[in-house]
Amino acid sequence: MASRSLREPPVSNTDSDTGDEGVRGTCDDASLCKRFAVSVGYWHDPYIQHFVRLSKERKAPEINRGYFARVHGVNQLLKAFLKKTECNCQVINLGAGMDTTFWILKDENLLPKKYFEVDFPMIVTRKLYNIKAKSSLSKPIQELHPEESFLLDGHVLDSNRFAIVGADLRDLHSLEEKLKKCNMNTQLPTLLIAECVLVYMTPEQSASLIKWAANTFETAMFINYEQVNMDDKFGQIMVENLRRRQCDLAGVETCKSLDSQKQRLLSNGWEKASAVDMMELYSSLPRAEVSRIESLEFLDEMELLEQLMQHYCLCWATKGGNNLGLKDITY
Repeated sequence: MASRSLREPPVSNTDSDTGDEGVRGTCDDASLCKRFAVSVGYWHDPYIQHFVRLSKERKAPEINRGYFARVHGVNQLLKAFLKKTECNCQVINLGAGMDTTFWILKDENLLPKKYFEVDFPMIVTRKLYNIKAKSSLSKPIQELHPEESFLLDGHVLDSNRFAIVGADLRDLHSLEEKLKKCNMNTQLPTLLIAECVLVYMTPEQSASLIKWAANTFETAMFINYEQVNMDDKFGQIMVENLRRRQCDLAGVETCKSLDSQKQRLLSNGWEKASAVDMMELYSSLPRAEVSRIESLEFLDEMELLEQLMQHYCLCWATKGGNNLGLKDITY
């Protein structure tokens, strides 16, 4: 690795807007929840432990099942895209946080031509520190890199098959510039993934990002996981809870319904869009898998799980790629 000296990332804010602190905090929340769910046995991820310590505080069973459905749904769509393109593609994970998908795909021999991650520079600095400190994270990257060392410095990692860049998704010119420096190829079929990211941007900002993605890549798919049905009482409580933690859902008006979620994609350059709430997705899981995860923990109130899952959704949209059958992809 070509890198700075190994040291703890500073805790001071390196991002331009200090108002983003609450949004950055959601990265820790998601990582802690995933780490706990993995420790209970909901799914297998040997890499999450290298990014986040196991919380002493137990997470509620409905939260764990919600994360299971989220991980399962996104993975199903991701793997369907990789299969249709025969991995001759690239993946861009927007707001990736401490995501471990790159390492898991490598283990499964399912890596695309290149896997990109984007997040706030402050989060990227933390992630790169962990990669530098743990050989079980850095070695798989090095194994795929033909030269002796790869770039790992400041807010960027760039290697043959994996790149991580620190960028603000609201600054599209800078985002595109940084991705191109890491050899993003606009001619390759491209999958973009956003999990609980767009909702923290204003509707105008998320529309610009979605439109940029549609205009930049000839053949592409966009996966969006976030809130839905936010107009009802349960949705309003969710908004207030986050607001109390200085975390404003700036884009909540786009999360009114499955239709509003699909419409945002269709009105910004995407040709076909689908959406499903997470309760519907959970209900369609193979019965053996549902029995397995439901045996892990006792759930007192099924109604609470249903309420929670009805307020999150998985949306996906495609453009081009008719010869690849991208329009046929479903969970």
